[in-house]
Amino acid sequence: MGPIRALIFDVDGTLAETEEAHRAAFNAVFANEKLGWTWDVDRYRDLLRTTGGKERIARYLAEEGLGLPPERIAALHRMKNDVYMEIVRGGGAPLRPGVADLIAEARDAGLRLAICTTTSRVNVETLLDVALGPDERALFSPIVAGEDVAAKKPAPDAYVLAVARLGLPAAQCLALEDSRNGVLAAVAAGVAVVACPSLYTAQETFVGALAVVDDWRRLDWRSLAQSR
Repeated sequence: MGPIRALIFDVDGTLAETEEAHRAAFNAVFANEKLGWTWDVDRYRDLLRTTGGKERIARYLAEEGLGLPPERIAALHRMKNDVYMEIVRGGGAPLRPGVADLIAEARDAGLRLAICTTTSRVNVETLLDVALGPDERALFSPIVAGEDVAAKKPAPDAYVLAVARLGLPAAQCLALEDSRNGVLAAVAAGVAVVACPSLYTAQETFVGALAVVDDWRRLDWRSLAQSR
């Protein structure tokens, strides 16, 4: 793969263990709207196979034989994001161990930092502001979020766009992911990827990943570059 010149981070489950905060936010909105829905851990783990919050709601409705117009789904998703951001601002989604050190190490080595995620841009920016601060958030450019592409992971579109905006060859980028869908997306875009399973993806397989680590503190990106 040659020299690594950029790290491209996924967000949910990769930068931080956010999925419990997302699940709590969904359930809070469902309760506030008196919908009678509750997503327990097992159901939410299954729903996470579908990327994107609106898409997740639509899949749930289809599986339950329910129907809502797209504008109502979008409204529920906006409300959920508002609740989620309050949880994040309250410290409910800290960075995963090793992430802050990995960012600092990459910055000091002159690597570019980017984000490639299926979540909403406002969610990304809120998490980065709370966990790292506005100055550190500014290190991440580009930020490719869910609303930037028509097809979300496992489609390669988001990674293709991130690489294009970086202006680097895909072979000089390394993606960091926590899910099978993320690994598939990176690989399809020609980007080498390291997976570090999160609470909700520990049972997944990561075929195509350059390496799988159980803790970001175990990632040695310099050695990975030399091994290719």
